[in-house]
Amino acid sequence: MSARVPLRGQLAALGAYHSLQVDAEVRLNTNESPYPPPDAWRRALAEAVGDADFHRYPDRDATELSRAIAALHGVRAEEVFCANGSNEVLQCLLVAFGGAGRRALVFEPTYALHPHIAGLTGMEVATELRGDDLRIDPDTWPAAIERSHPDVVFLCSPNNPTGRLEDPGVVAAIVDAAPGLVVVDEAYGQFSSWSALTLRDLSGGAEKTGGDGTEGLVVVRTFSKTWAMAGARLGYLVADAEVVAGCRAAALPYHLSVQTQLAGVLALRYEDEMTERVQKVAEARAQLAQGLGELDVETWPSDANFVLFRPRGKDAHGVWAALLADGVLVRDFSTRAHLEGCLRVTVGTPKENERFLEALAAALR
Repeated sequence: MSARVPLRGQLAALGAYHSLQVDAEVRLNTNESPYPPPDAWRRALAEAVGDADFHRYPDRDATELSRAIAALHGVRAEEVFCANGSNEVLQCLLVAFGGAGRRALVFEPTYALHPHIAGLTGMEVATELRGDDLRIDPDTWPAAIERSHPDVVFLCSPNNPTGRLEDPGVVAAIVDAAPGLVVVDEAYGQFSSWSALTLRDLSGGAEKTGGDGTEGLVVVRTFSKTWAMAGARLGYLVADAEVVAGCRAAALPYHLSVQTQLAGVLALRYEDEMTERVQKVAEARAQLAQGLGELDVETWPSDANFVLFRPRGKDAHGVWAALLADGVLVRDFSTRAHLEGCLRVTVGTPKENERFLEALAAALR
């Protein structure tokens, strides 16, 4: 039985985005934190939820949460927009500033949801390939912007799934040259040594009044990774107040639940614990990279909480299947354009990483 109204053409062509969810003893495929949130946060959240007025709608603008995030980054609350994960942040942004007749520019390979959400809103998507080092090529991006004249440029830093931090000079130059919005997705930003937020800081931070060349900069972050809150679904962006106002106009009323807002506010009180988790993951990342270097695989440097690698002389999907049969789940990118033969592994606990390396060595044999 078919629907009375056919599916929009763009959706029929795009299909659904998802990552494989299967039972595995060691799950290293979705870049989640290997460590749960602090116990003190859990207790505080349980108490706060117990006192919440669930018979009332949540604060539509997430005022307290926006103020807390603004204080974290040294901006004004009017420059912060919160939503259900960074994906809804991006969706609201493109509903407000994308749509039919407008164009997005992406640098492939990159996060698949950037072109996907752009396509959902009816945008045309222009693509420019990254350089041989999988970073944006400083010699080719100016022509890409001139050619496509994009309304929205997507940058991902560190880039997913390749793991590299974008060159800060390149990011700054693109922000200055692009005719529209430049969205820097920093889902893994805390794992790296530089943030595009510093471009706003250099322009005066919370006292910035615009007109300095960064009014088109949008920085997107998430609580899913370093804050260990993937299950809470909370993300946000920092941008000029006019951009935030557009996102709020595009968002559904009361889209961010009472529980999620409380979880975010309370999490920000545990910044030291978050920093400790980031350091533990960074140390484990170095050990994981060293272990991969001792196996017959090609790897790329990572500034995130995952490592991209390519088995040499082996069918990558076969290696992925052998890992899964051994109880270890990683992400298979082996058939994706420009990532042929590649797999991606999330940095887990030291025990999980050791288990992965043992299983990979066996699969390669």
